[in-house]
Amino acid sequence: MTNTRRRCRLMWSGGRDLKHISNTVPVCVSIRESWSGNSLGETRLANAQSVHIPRVKLGTQGLEVSKLGFGSMSFSGVYNGPLPNEDGISLANANQALKHLPREKVQLATKFGLGGLNFPIIQVKVTPEYVRSCCEASLKRLDVEYIDLYYQHRVDQTVPIEETVGELKKLVEEGKVKYIGLSEASPDTIRRAHAVYPITALQIEWSLWTRDIEDQIIPL
Repeated sequence: MTNTRRRCRLMWSGGRDLKHISNTVPVCVSIRESWSGNSLGETRLANAQSVHIPRVKLGTQGLEVSKLGFGSMSFSGVYNGPLPNEDGISLANANQALKHLPREKVQLATKFGLGGLNFPIIQVKVTPEYVRSCCEASLKRLDVEYIDLYYQHRVDQTVPIEETVGELKKLVEEGKVKYIGLSEASPDTIRRAHAVYPITALQIEWSLWTRDIEDQIIPL
């Protein structure tokens, strides 16, 4: 077994790789195309064939996802740098993992909108040309024909949201994106975006400590 395959199989210990559970575990994957960081852990699924994760509707446009999703921001290198192989998985390619699962059973979400990331400076870029180039690049890196849910990572005050969503609408019509999402958007931005094309999901902070979105955003 190659070192790359060994790393991927560590996600499912006991010699089980993703293809062994693909028929019983529908998953929603929110993913970065490659990441570095700590070990994914030796998750034990002794009875993988009996695992069932409930599914729910996300938004009102028909997208259905599992209640349990897998996010990979913590592996992105934002919070920490790469670790030696001896300490765990230091590099994993999402497209290799996706090859072991039936595409229709994975709801894949990813983002665009950051032209540069050099904390504490974040460059937001959401021009129509950049939207398309990001989508094409993600499809190539992930080796998939479409993205289920494509998020605008941040709102750019210098680019009208109508222009950005207008390009996303074209990507939907071309079959490269199925559903559109926004991140950290104001009520007015959400309304304007939704007028161009239906918005399926919104990523925004909502917790016991942060309740302000309940007044204007949740009612939308």
